[in-house]
Amino acid sequence: MSLGPGGDANEVSRMRAGPMQPVGAKERIEGSVLMSMLEQRQSVLPDGSPFDKVAGPVLAANSRAAESELRAARLRSEAMDKNWLPTIGPKISLSSLSEVVAGLVIDAVLFDNGKKKAEREFARADVEVAAVTLAMDTNDRVHTALTLYLRGQEAAEKAQMYDAALKDLKHFEWVMDQRVKGGISDLSDLSVIRQKLGKMTSERNASVEAANAAKAELNAMSVKKLDAVSGLSEVRVGRGDAQPLTVMLAEAEKERAVAGAKIDRAGFLPGLSASASVTQSGSSGSLDLAPENGIGFGTGASLKAIKAAEEAAGRRVSQATEDANRRLAKQEARQAALGRQIGEAGALAQSAKGNLDLFQKQYDAGQRQVMDVVGVYETWVDQEGTRIALKYEMAGARLEIARELGLLASGSDI
Repeated sequence: MSLGPGGDANEVSRMRAGPMQPVGAKERIEGSVLMSMLEQRQSVLPDGSPFDKVAGPVLAANSRAAESELRAARLRSEAMDKNWLPTIGPKISLSSLSEVVAGLVIDAVLFDNGKKKAEREFARADVEVAAVTLAMDTNDRVHTALTLYLRGQEAAEKAQMYDAALKDLKHFEWVMDQRVKGGISDLSDLSVIRQKLGKMTSERNASVEAANAAKAELNAMSVKKLDAVSGLSEVRVGRGDAQPLTVMLAEAEKERAVAGAKIDRAGFLPGLSASASVTQSGSSGSLDLAPENGIGFGTGASLKAIKAAEEAAGRRVSQATEDANRRLAKQEARQAALGRQIGEAGALAQSAKGNLDLFQKQYDAGQRQVMDVVGVYETWVDQEGTRIALKYEMAGARLEIARELGLLASGSDI
């Protein structure tokens, strides 16, 4: 087997590139395609929008535990890029019961079946896995914050609707109370109105409490209070805007698994290494040709298991791609359904409001009874509440797609 320029592709890079020139240097300068893809991603949250005003302070308060993992992985990769260099270490031994001999041992790998290169690939893939994990954690944090924001905004809007309805219902309760006292109306009608009033008051209080709870939880995630932020943002995002983060993670994990398999395989193949020892009494050297893990009866099965591990890593990428596409298709179908439902709910709410206004005019003209108006009021509240809920559900569906694609935070911010 040749060790020269025309030798095997798995030989140690030092033998090919010349002295002091690791293979990893050029690859490290060119950078990782996956890392570049992550850094170039732009958030779909419009600048200065309510969603952006929520995401900024929430990201600023992020403890970013995954960032520490990425930093550690980068340092490991930097250290592994020097693994082609010879190792130098002290050697201390007892040559006799009364004499201690000290020296230096220099070990250099001449041929290792690509193990050193695979170790560098493993370290770089480990950095990519940590980078995608950081992007996923950051996007999940923004998604959690925006989900809380939507929950609070929906509850606050419903509370405002209930406040307006309760104001009118309390007036009708007073009118009915006066009619009962005057003997014009039956007490049962007043009881029905009070029951509806009590139910609506309970729903209003529940909405206020839900809004306060969501705001408190959101403020706990932020570096500043977000009570003044209100409104929705128009988020435009589609399946083809970016590659899902789960797929990118699977691909990075595949590269790491393949590199790990190469390391394991090299351990079962014979490699050539040189060592030299320098002591006070002289120096010595040797060449060693032997597999690191030794060869036994189970070696063949071990090599087959390593090959199967590589194949399994590739299949996990395919499975991750299928799962991501399925989730995105589900969210797109959900958006289409919500769009239709919002249109229907808006039409029904508008129709209910028109009926309410008509019944109110007829009541003022003495053509309608109080109970007629109260019934129409209840219908309008139900339809308006449905419309509000669907509006925020649509916003949540769009954020879910952006989270799946990793587009809730820009790569530069991460």
